[in-house]
Amino acid sequence: MEERNIQTNLEKLQKLLNVEFTDTKVLLSAVTHRSYLNEHREADWDHNERLEFLGDAVLELVTTDYLYKKYADKPEGELTAVRAALVNTVSLSAASEELGINDYLLMSKGEAKDVGRARQYILANVFEACIGAIYMDQGYEVAREFIASRLFGKTEEIVKDRLWQDAKSRFQEMAQEHVSVTPTYETISQEGPDHHRVFTVGVFLKNELVAKGNGRSKQEAEQKAAEKGVEVKGWQFE
Repeated sequence: MEERNIQTNLEKLQKLLNVEFTDTKVLLSAVTHRSYLNEHREADWDHNERLEFLGDAVLELVTTDYLYKKYADKPEGELTAVRAALVNTVSLSAASEELGINDYLLMSKGEAKDVGRARQYILANVFEACIGAIYMDQGYEVAREFIASRLFGKTEEIVKDRLWQDAKSRFQEMAQEHVSVTPTYETISQEGPDHHRVFTVGVFLKNELVAKGNGRSKQEAEQKAAEKGVEVKGWQFE
C-alpha cells in the first residue's frame, strides 16, 4: 500500500475511533497483522501482537472495575462469567465490525481471504490492539472511555438474558423454571468421514423435540440445539 493511502486511512480510522493520536504510527501498528510485514519488508513499524497483549490487560481492568461497581450484589464467579461474555471473541469482533475497522486492516493476501471464525479472531485481536494503542498514546481515561462507548451497552442484555451462561445451562435453568422439566439430548444422526463428521443432536423436554443443532462434535451440536431451544420457546428469566 502506498504511503499516501496509509496516511489517509489512518486519518479515517482516528475519526472512527473518535481518538486523535499524537503518534499515528502506534495506531498503524495496531491494525497491522504479522503476515503483512512478511510481504512488505520495507515497512518500518511493528505488527500488533504486543499492543494486543497490552490492550487485553487494559480491557480486563476496565471491565472488571465497571462490573464490580455496577453489580455490588453479584458474587465473584458470576462477575467473572459476565466479564467473559462481554469481552469474548464474538463480542470484540462484533465491536470491530460495528466500527468498520475491517476496512483498515493490513494483512497478507492469504490472510485477507480468511472468513468465518478465522476473520472473527483477527478482528477481536485488532480491537484489543486498538485499545492498547489508545492507552499508549492517550492514557488510561481515554482508553476507558473508548471501551465504555463500544462495550458497556451490551452488559444489560448479557445479565438479563443470562448470556454469560453456556447455552445448555441457560436452557436447563429456563426449562426448570417454566415447565419443571430437565432437558435431555439425543443424537439424531451423524454424517461424513471420521475426520469431518457432523453430528445432529435434538434437545427434548420429555417427549417433545424442541430443536435440533449441528456440530463437529456432539458437545457442539448440543450447545447449538440448546441455543435454538431458547429461541423456539421464547422464554425469559423473571
